[in-house]
Amino acid sequence: MAPSPDPRIPWYTPVGEITVEKLTPDKPHQGKVLAAVQAHADDIPLFCAGLVAKLIAEGYTAYLIQTTNDEKCGPGTMGETILQNEREIDMLAGELGFKQVIHLGYRNHFLDEAAPTELRARLVFLIRALKIDTITTFSPWGHWEENPDHYITGQAVEAARWMAGMSKDYPEQLACGMQPHSVKDLYYWICRPGQPYNTVVDIAPHLDAKVAAMSANKAQGPAGAHGRRLKERLARQGKYLPALGDDDEGADRQYIRLFGLREYQRIGEPYGLDYAEAFYYMPPGGTFTGAMSAAEIERYIEEHAEDLG
Repeated sequence: MAPSPDPRIPWYTPVGEITVEKLTPDKPHQGKVLAAVQAHADDIPLFCAGLVAKLIAEGYTAYLIQTTNDEKCGPGTMGETILQNEREIDMLAGELGFKQVIHLGYRNHFLDEAAPTELRARLVFLIRALKIDTITTFSPWGHWEENPDHYITGQAVEAARWMAGMSKDYPEQLACGMQPHSVKDLYYWICRPGQPYNTVVDIAPHLDAKVAAMSANKAQGPAGAHGRRLKERLARQGKYLPALGDDDEGADRQYIRLFGLREYQRIGEPYGLDYAEAFYYMPPGGTFTGAMSAAEIERYIEEHAEDLG
């Protein structure tokens, strides 16, 4: 990984052998279900928009789950901020190809005041109801994470995806016709310097979708409307940047291409990729010491089982 701009700050930390994932044609994941669980409107655009676009292109049906109401980040009153962020989430969901957006509505920056068992139960319900196979969200470990909404969301998802597969957890859901459902694999985001990753995803084929999703975040995103604002500031000074063009939305997206993708270039550079997102990937199977792999057991049976009598 390229060095941090400040040598005192660790860059993201590679762990083990790094896997590079690229777009696979012919929809190998047709029929699978993806959930991207974010706390705020700009999380998915920044941390996993390329991955989401890739997995949808490979056949996944995707759902966007938002844990907070985003009341703290945006212009106007809290009510106006909530409404604008909801509209922008719908826009970015459309740009990336999500089937549905689900809002849980907890207070922004105060997710830690919500009952952990309630949040977990709601996520277990969604995992079972939607039959989610793959989740992408915050790392539950949250190294160097300053936003409580981030690590609480990650921890709640981690517990829920585990408990959703157990028949004695939330039996009232099973009594209403649901079945236990186990999430197969997870892609944890890297959001802060020093956080670990073991997988790099080539997002170059999905760059337009990522830029569009980042541009949708006018209320709070680090990209959003900055292109048009820069164009307006330069106009007041009697200047202009030809690269921004004349159209406001075009200026916003070009601003992102000029200044908002540098980090994704740095992530991809050591792996020969023009643009990449990095994740800590948890594969199917147990996630604790001593867990047994169902695939390994089946391989052993296939190699060694004999016919009776």
